[in-house]
Amino acid sequence: MTRQSAARIEDQAALWVARMDGDHWDEGLAAELDAWLVADPRHDGALLQAQAAWAMLRPIEATAEADPGDAPRISRRWFVGGAGAAIAASLAGGLALWLPGTTYRTDVGEIRRVPLADGSTAAINTASEVEIAFDATSRRVSIEEGEAWFQVAKEPARPFLVEAGRIRVRAVGTAFSVRRREGGADVLVTEGVVEAWTDGADGQAIRIEAGARAFIADNAAVQRAPAEASSVDRALAWRSGKIDLVGQPLSEAVAEFNRYNRRKLQLADPALAGEQFDGVFRTDDPAGFARMIETSLQVPVDLSNPDAIRIGKPSGRTGVPRG
Repeated sequence: MTRQSAARIEDQAALWVARMDGDHWDEGLAAELDAWLVADPRHDGALLQAQAAWAMLRPIEATAEADPGDAPRISRRWFVGGAGAAIAASLAGGLALWLPGTTYRTDVGEIRRVPLADGSTAAINTASEVEIAFDATSRRVSIEEGEAWFQVAKEPARPFLVEAGRIRVRAVGTAFSVRRREGGADVLVTEGVVEAWTDGADGQAIRIEAGARAFIADNAAVQRAPAEASSVDRALAWRSGKIDLVGQPLSEAVAEFNRYNRRKLQLADPALAGEQFDGVFRTDDPAGFARMIETSLQVPVDLSNPDAIRIGKPSGRTGVPRG
């Protein structure tokens, strides 16, 4: 028997997904699918990738319904009934060949996990905007604002490239996060190795290994942090809805909580800014964090304002009382 090419298997998988989403699915087709799956061990993975590509259409539907004047109304059913199986088949190999790109947006406090068409996974942090554009030769992600972490499926022929302003980060099969900041981007690596550089300064690309992090500036300057896996894991605690503090000054902790909440923490007393804290807190519980400060530092906390939590009193205090 002639061994089928990977491209042919991808086409068949996409056709099966299109049939599964149609109106005429029955036991006969289910039996045919079972037979197809056992015919080649590669079929199982191809079907999963095709289903992930199909699922990528969901945010487009939501965007079109929310802003009917800004985007055409596109449904998954349209790909079957309107354009036919030929377009459906393209989904497994590269959805971006048929759509300009899929944009994911998260609200303040929202953390979203997204399966990507190539088998990769993205976790998108609070108040972020990420555009995914995959085709037959490349996998490109653009972080317009905010932060995202990627678990990248290995595919050497199609490098995975993340753009955050002028910063570029390239990987093949690894896991890393990119946070767009004013003047550059933070890159944290949890698995494998990535290359990072500033657009226009490709010759100054650096390698960042698992457990390490670096800030790459728009002017190509690099600030590295010591390789320490525990530090990277703490910085990525947001993936499970947590803020993990180890010796961070209160000013930084307040800024981190304010990323995730519309009700903002406010330091009324600048003398408190340098106080350091350890602990793991929920991203959506600024009031609980404020109460901890009230208890540990014995300073007043005002929770009466639904839009803000005031910590300390504005005064000429020169020290912080301890219990």
